[in-house]
Amino acid sequence: MVYFKGRVTKLLVDYFENDFRRITHALEVLKYSEILMENAENCDNEILVASALLHDIGIKQSEEILGYNNGKTQEEYGPPIAEKLLTSINFPHGKIIKVCEIIANHHSPSRHDYVELKILKEADRIVNKLEGG
Repeated sequence: MVYFKGRVTKLLVDYFENDFRRITHALEVLKYSEILMENAENCDNEILVASALLHDIGIKQSEEILGYNNGKTQEEYGPPIAEKLLTSINFPHGKIIKVCEIIANHHSPSRHDYVELKILKEADRIVNKLEGG
């Protein structure tokens, strides 16, 4: 698992380059996701790690194309980027689909009853609150 987490973290850092605020946010969301996961049943650790690290991956493209980002644009632009990144490290296709569904839903009322999505939303809420958001 440490190797997988390192590979996805490298994807995140390579993608966001010098956007340390976004990188740090994702790492903090991962930290809280892993804490919350300790009390969860039937949680796929790889799906949670990938979702936590890549949940805001759509921000960069949204800002490049639209000049802004919000929850809706993150959900729109994020999944195709996450799919491409995770495919590049041979992550299983079925898990990629679930990660993309989680990213596409992390700011919306839940359309999926995934434990990983519930954990991600709570971790993101905690980190956003700590960051003053």
